[in-house]
Amino acid sequence: MALSQVVGRLIGVRQHQVDPGGGGADRVPRPTTALVVGGGIAGMSAAVVLAERGVAVTVLEAAPTLGGRLGAWPEALADGSQQNEHGFHAFFRQYYNWRSILRRIDSDLGFLKPIPGYPILSEQWPTEEFGRLPPAPPANLLALLLRSPSLRLADLRLMDRDAALPLLSYDPVRTYADLDDTTADELLASLRLPDRARAMLFEVFSHSFFNHEAEMSAAEMVAQFHFYLLGNPEGLAFDCPDEDYATAIWEPLTRHVEKHGGRVLTGCAATGVHRDAEGWRVTTTDGGSHPAGHVVLAVDPPALAALVAASPDLAEQAPELAARMPAFGTPGPPYAVARYWCDGDVAAERAVFSGVSRQPTLDSVTLYHRLENEPRRWAQQTGGSVVELHAYACEPGVPAEELAERMRRELVALWPEAGDLRVRELRARVEAQAPAFTPGSHAWRPGVRTDANGLYLAGDGIATGFPSALMERSAATGIIAANHILRAEGGAAEPVRSIRPRGLLAGRTGPNRQNTT
Repeated sequence: MALSQVVGRLIGVRQHQVDPGGGGADRVPRPTTALVVGGGIAGMSAAVVLAERGVAVTVLEAAPTLGGRLGAWPEALADGSQQNEHGFHAFFRQYYNWRSILRRIDSDLGFLKPIPGYPILSEQWPTEEFGRLPPAPPANLLALLLRSPSLRLADLRLMDRDAALPLLSYDPVRTYADLDDTTADELLASLRLPDRARAMLFEVFSHSFFNHEAEMSAAEMVAQFHFYLLGNPEGLAFDCPDEDYATAIWEPLTRHVEKHGGRVLTGCAATGVHRDAEGWRVTTTDGGSHPAGHVVLAVDPPALAALVAASPDLAEQAPELAARMPAFGTPGPPYAVARYWCDGDVAAERAVFSGVSRQPTLDSVTLYHRLENEPRRWAQQTGGSVVELHAYACEPGVPAEELAERMRRELVALWPEAGDLRVRELRARVEAQAPAFTPGSHAWRPGVRTDANGLYLAGDGIATGFPSALMERSAATGIIAANHILRAEGGAAEPVRSIRPRGLLAGRTGPNRQNTT
């Protein structure tokens, strides 16, 4: 254990238990059925826990492959087939609940490999390195202030320290009460940071949540700053699978659910959720009708809003849920992913993953031929490279190929040798499925439990009441949904964990407000 982690534990920067689990039978004591709509992280996390406890669970996934925004699928190339993916994801080490699910398929998580470094690239300023900070606060914050070329001591003297206090004082209630109606852009402007520090230290961070800082709640930015930097004992270090997501995650998780009696159906889109005297029933595009005692809706915000709108029974059974959907169903800005198969390679010293600051479109670069085995083999055979460019929040209405070309040109400005690569294959797409975290949205953001008995939500846009984000929020809400079902049916619940629930400078008095919803 690093010295910073020892110090951190003394001030409560450690893994915390949100829900101890247990409290019932290892397997549900009576026949119990559940439907999970959506086969991404949230839905499959719920299904894993339910199937293990003896619930007859069926997963309905609309796409031909599982995973949602962590999906992978075969892509036909001129020289053979390769897996393509929805976009790079960092498996941070404080993703306790998601890692707990993944341990079902690999107990020591050997398929996750550490990614060295976490550089932030800029055309204007030298690279900023986040990957080699001490893991735990307050040492990581002190090291950042001492080492960062973007923030000097003179800058700190000019900074508005009162405006900066909320960054160190996260509270799951007070932060949203005070800052949810403010934009992240307004909060950052109030700090009076130098432009370089704002760009390299904060703007890259806010873009990682698929939102523009001018359209993102300041409270949400503070919450995620706490989750990723100031409240967890693991630091900014992260790991990634050495195989594509289908091979490493979705195929093994499917086998695990099926081994425990569950079913996973792909290409099976839900068209409506209905309530009758027998319980819940979900209809699907193939004309199917799937009855169950419990339903977990684990789809992205636009799909959830569309499904609720297509389900007249929910207007009566869950009026509060139905009322929240028009606002919740509006996603964040579009994001673009372009994967290039190229002749030639970039310089050997380039990092596997790099964030990007202040380019008009490009937000990150991933060298897949240095990350996953299949692209690595392809690169060795051809002398080429596999490069993914990602825009987390891009201009709407622009075709995918045009955004891909913009990102490629912006990469050349950062890595000039990229201009010498000849493109052999390009797969580009634009989607808008990520949740929006707009100012004021916390008040109407739904939690896991709905106002209809036996109907639950899960996903990375669902409120949790404790620090979480992205993949980890998806897994946590899926587990919480499963726990509600298990407790209702006499089964033992799954433990739920998170990081320090409040900021380093949050008031030490008052109740611990960490909770599940």
